[in-house]
Amino acid sequence: MMRYLEPFLAIVLAILWISPLLFALWAALHDVSDAVNFRLLAPLTLDNFVTAWNGTPWLRYFLNSFLLVTMILIGQFFLTTLAGYAFAQVQFKGREVLFILVLLQLFILPEVLIVENYRVAATLGLFDTILGIGAPYMASAFGIFLMRQAFKSVPKELDEAARVEGCGLLGVLWRVYIPAARPTYIAYALVSVSTHWNNFLWPLIVTNSESTRPLTVGLSLFGAPENGVDISVISAATVMVIAPLLILFLVFQRRFVQAFLTAGIK
Repeated sequence: MMRYLEPFLAIVLAILWISPLLFALWAALHDVSDAVNFRLLAPLTLDNFVTAWNGTPWLRYFLNSFLLVTMILIGQFFLTTLAGYAFAQVQFKGREVLFILVLLQLFILPEVLIVENYRVAATLGLFDTILGIGAPYMASAFGIFLMRQAFKSVPKELDEAARVEGCGLLGVLWRVYIPAARPTYIAYALVSVSTHWNNFLWPLIVTNSESTRPLTVGLSLFGAPENGVDISVISAATVMVIAPLLILFLVFQRRFVQAFLTAGIK
């Protein structure tokens, strides 16, 4: 009995988890009355997508989100690589204490720091800029921990061989540790991109114009009650916002799973 119960429960949970997405897709392809009443034989329509696309500057929002996640990912790769390498392979006084302080940041919710981040962004003149949105997330405690664990798993013989060949500290990092940690980079990139593509609260606070708003903020303004609530048009806009991530996952699904398994993320 248990042999069939676990797969059944897994399928039920999967259906429950994906049901909001399925409803959004259903509503986006039907008129409001047909979508709400679940008329299975109702004709499909793309008018909702046309209406949604013409209702707000989505191209600007897509570009802002792309620039945002790219900038954050580059900054995170740079900082977490150097910090993770230092904590994994460089001996210096107070290393363990500093690493514990980094790990403590994992217990601090980003929302707790919003007021302080806002003050710093205003002081540095980063308010209403893409850099102001992404700067608080570039030093990632999770990323530092992940890279440290990946670099500590690299065989010491590879490090010693590179040093014999004349590589310095950064040369060993570039030629040995970074290539060995490629699966970890892929896994971390997938997590980072999906997280910051969907981030909403901080971008909502720090942006004030169409030239800097990402997709999540643009979608919230588009679906605001004062603009009129049309569940089909809002669903069409939602599908457009999540489509890039969904397509990337479907295309790279195998590498996505393999990267997480190789990186040891549970």
